[in-house]
Amino acid sequence: MEITLAQLAALAGAAGPPRGGALVLTGFAGLKEAGPGDCSFFGNERYLPDLRRTRASAVLVPLDFAEEVPGVALLPVANPSAAFAEVVKGFLPPPRAFCPGVHPAALIDPSAVLDRSKVCIKAGAIVEAGVVIGDGSEIGAGCFLGEGSRVGRDCLLHPRATLYHHTVLGDRVILHAGVVLGADGFGYEFVEGRHRKIDQVGVVQLDDDVEVGANTTIDRARFGRTWIREGAKIDNQVQIGHNVVIGRHCVVVAQVGIAGSTQVGDYTVIAAQAGLAGHLEIGPQLVIGARAGVTKSLLGPGHYMGFPAAPAAEVRKQWVHIRKIGGLLQRVAALEKQELGS
Repeated sequence: MEITLAQLAALAGAAGPPRGGALVLTGFAGLKEAGPGDCSFFGNERYLPDLRRTRASAVLVPLDFAEEVPGVALLPVANPSAAFAEVVKGFLPPPRAFCPGVHPAALIDPSAVLDRSKVCIKAGAIVEAGVVIGDGSEIGAGCFLGEGSRVGRDCLLHPRATLYHHTVLGDRVILHAGVVLGADGFGYEFVEGRHRKIDQVGVVQLDDDVEVGANTTIDRARFGRTWIREGAKIDNQVQIGHNVVIGRHCVVVAQVGIAGSTQVGDYTVIAAQAGLAGHLEIGPQLVIGARAGVTKSLLGPGHYMGFPAAPAAEVRKQWVHIRKIGGLLQRVAALEKQELGS
């Protein structure tokens, strides 16, 4: 691959001419790993030391970045990360072509509704009675589509994704390997010394443009639906309980656990390993920090962290106070010693 600086500026939508640097680029890399001939990007102040030390030949930077980096061509763009992704996409090998057809080793119930000339179903997939699959969708090897499930148009189910019965997917949904949608919600009543299972008779519904990471599980509702709304992005190994609602365009990062019947508002971000108790209401446009423990509803906008989760500014003050306790104890001990000696 070879690209001139002028081509890079055009692809990235640079707001102005590049400042200094090489004329020809041959690769892409992060700021730390980049070498001569590579293009990289800078979009977060925490990586400023890496930018100053980078060996990259060109770097996409924010529009208001005024610093010069010797020997590096700086291209101002509105969103360096997004622009870098578009540039890289333009030089990757072409995406794999959609190849319609049903593999002979796939098992398709005769009552399933699909156009074999417009879908791709790979080896080992099982499609049960009454399943509907929209045109342009690909069902990967070993997938299971339970009775009455519906898959919209242009969906991509990677190998071994599992849809229990009557699961509903909108259009352009992506499920990565090992996703399980529609397993029973975790519901029991303790009766006469035993845990008695409560029937889970609802469904799981994923709206258009939802993406779910590998080995994530989303449980069916006790009644009604567990609902992942339009454009939500869910990372790997996330557990979402029964009757949870995830709002439009939310981001849920790896190993998050959300207990039953909690509702999350639109555009909220839940960072890695956070845990949310059940029957809570989480407002829109919140950020819940990594490993936060949410035990009560959070309605106001802002950034929350810690356990129990609280406004981030408040939690940071608490952390500072905790770090000072050791010094305070030493001062108290010294004062007590002084008082006893007097």
